Amino acid sequence: MTMTMADRMSNEEHSEGPTPEQVRRGRRTAFLLFALGFGPMIVATLMFYTGWLNPAGHTNNGVLIQPPVPVAQLNLQTTNGKPLAERFGPEHPDAQWLMLVSAGACGSSCEELLYLARQVNIALGKNANRVSRAATLASIPSDLQARWPEEYSSMERLVPASGRTPAWPEGINPAQTPRILLVDPFGNVMMHYGPEHTGKEMLEDLKHLLKLSQIG
Repeated sequence: MTMTMADRMSNEEHSEGPTPEQVRRGRRTAFLLFALGFGPMIVATLMFYTGWLNPAGHTNNGVLIQPPVPVAQLNLQTTNGKPLAERFGPEHPDAQWLMLVSAGACGSSCEELLYLARQVNIALGKNANRVSRAATLASIPSDLQARWPEEYSSMERLVPASGRTPAWPEGINPAQTPRILLVDPFGNVMMHYGPEHTGKEMLEDLKHLLKLSQIG
């Protein structure tokens, strides 16, 4: 039987679509790629928060926030209006850890934390690029403002989103007591530090986190 042009076109249209086996194979491939890319990140996060498979029995020096708070809850953005939360999550495999200095009027305790965050970041050595720094400050004195470009040029400034108020984790009130909030690459605000902590304590925590997780 001679196949008409219409029959051939119809067969070609049907042959263009994937077969059920191709669809299943594509899904398996996509799942494997996801597992290879993000599986270690997810497992490492579970290991840290639960202590699972942590033979060293490491005790944190900072104060854990339990449960962790989504960074979106802080309602912060860059000075250009980009939400802070947009740079975190599984869809951003190159997301960094973040040390966020939060304070009201930035007095001596606040500046101590700015200095602490900078020195700890530098002390991480080859891992320094896995951690970024930022600050959200209600106000800073003129002398600190003048020194900022030289002393804190790598400290990003963040501001509350227009018409929004930061919802700080329970027990944290930066307007009264400045804090350093630690945000993981998934966008979890998961630990905080204050003037009562030393640089050595914070550095120890970060080294442990970076070694354990290998994320960020």
